[in-house]
Order: sequence, then structure tokens, then C-alpha cells
Amino acid sequence: MKTPKGYSTATLGDHVGHDFGTTDPITVGQDMIDGFADITGDHQWIHIDVERAKKESPFGGPIAHGFLTLSLLAAAVGDAGIVPTDAKGVVNYGIDKVRFLNPVPAGAAVVSNFRLTSVEDKGKGRQLLRLAAETRLDDTGEPAIVGEVLALVIG
Repeated sequence: MKTPKGYSTATLGDHVGHDFGTTDPITVGQDMIDGFADITGDHQWIHIDVERAKKESPFGGPIAHGFLTLSLLAAAVGDAGIVPTDAKGVVNYGIDKVRFLNPVPAGAAVVSNFRLTSVEDKGKGRQLLRLAAETRLDDTGEPAIVGEVLALVIG
């Protein structure tokens, strides 16, 4: 991705406003959807019953769980180069203002984009990053999810 020059735990605040670019596509296949349903216990037919979803769903087939698509943001943060290489670690801190704007059909690929909107010193070498996040359908560019991702970087 587009990690800025001189990006480190010491200079995070200098990079507020930086756009980290677009991640590589991730395909959300029916097997991933079925596995998510098994793990979470959410077996709603619109996600897992392919034949019924093709016949009865307003989307023309099965769609991914919104929370499945949302969960893909965690790995995307790492892939986007948001965590400085000198950080000792990073943990999810939360999500704000999340909206599910469009469904992700089974078999669709999604990409994510992040922009650093703020850095807050939390003491003890910890910094809270607030990132404007968007996950889009790769083929149409339509947003699937928008919101803010909070990541606690440990320096």
C-alpha cells in the first residue's frame, strides 16, 4: 500500500490526512459465508440457502453477512501498511459510525481504503489511530461499508 516516507510510531501525528490507498481484493465466497454462519450461529437463509436466495432474495442470490464483511477490515488494516514497522503491536480498539450501504453478493470481491483522520496519545507508548474506512465492491466500486476504524498502536 502507500505507507508514507518517514512513517513511524514517533511521527504518526505528522501523517494525519494520509490516504493509505486501496487494498488487494478479497473474494467473499459462499464457503466463507457458510463458515461465518457456522461460527456465529447466524444461519439466515439469505446467506446460506443458495437456491432459495436465488428465487426469493431481492438480491438475486445469497449475500455475505454484514458482520462478515466488517470483520475483513481487521486484516485490511494490516495489509494497508497502517501499522508502523517499529510498532510492538496493534489491537482493535473499536469501530464508529459504521453503515452497511450495499450487500456483498456471494462470490464478489471487496477492496478497502483507509485515511488517517486523527492520532491520540493514550500514554505508556500507546497511540489511538482513527481511520476513515470504506469497503467497496471491487467490480462496481459501490460502497458496501463505511465507518471509522479505531486501532491502538503500541510503541
